[in-house]
Amino acid sequence: MKQAKQLSSWCYRAVNCPVLVAAVIIFVFFLVVVLPGMAGGLSELAGTDVSPDTSFIYSAEELYGMAEMYGEEGRSYYIYSRFTFDLIWPAAYLFFLAASVSYLFRYLHPNNHWRLVNLLPFAGAVFDILENSAASLVMYRYPLPTAVIAQLAPIFTFIKWFFIVLSFLALVAGFVLSLLRLLQNKKVDA
Repeated sequence: MKQAKQLSSWCYRAVNCPVLVAAVIIFVFFLVVVLPGMAGGLSELAGTDVSPDTSFIYSAEELYGMAEMYGEEGRSYYIYSRFTFDLIWPAAYLFFLAASVSYLFRYLHPNNHWRLVNLLPFAGAVFDILENSAASLVMYRYPLPTAVIAQLAPIFTFIKWFFIVLSFLALVAGFVLSLLRLLQNKKVDA
């Protein structure tokens, strides 16, 4: 828990307006330019947009079905993209979410436990990498079964999305709290 608090505190110290702007620009660039191109690559090779990464809930059997549907070339592309692009994408959304949440919750007292909400994106990124590793191993070994890993991949995916959704909810809550704080300060100044 001590390391988690240290990481949270470091984020609050490191994030300022220029860092926040950089995080937003990088995130928007990935959403608008990079993500569509990456999705198109798998679709071209495999003939489908279905991917463990974008699914919320799927089974090990469905993961094997995706591996079959992708074909050898599609599986190779999937694995390649998970260890190139999909190492950078979690870093991009982690940077955006951690910076944004830290910036919006910076007004809370340092001893307030709600300040730890800026750690949610880190959990999402960790489970994203676990998901990518597990799904890639299943793709690599296909058609051989990878029993335990194939069962873990959907769990990692669900937990990843759980923390990412919580991170965005924290972002919205922080934004609303900041607006309320701004309106309250204007009221006091009037």
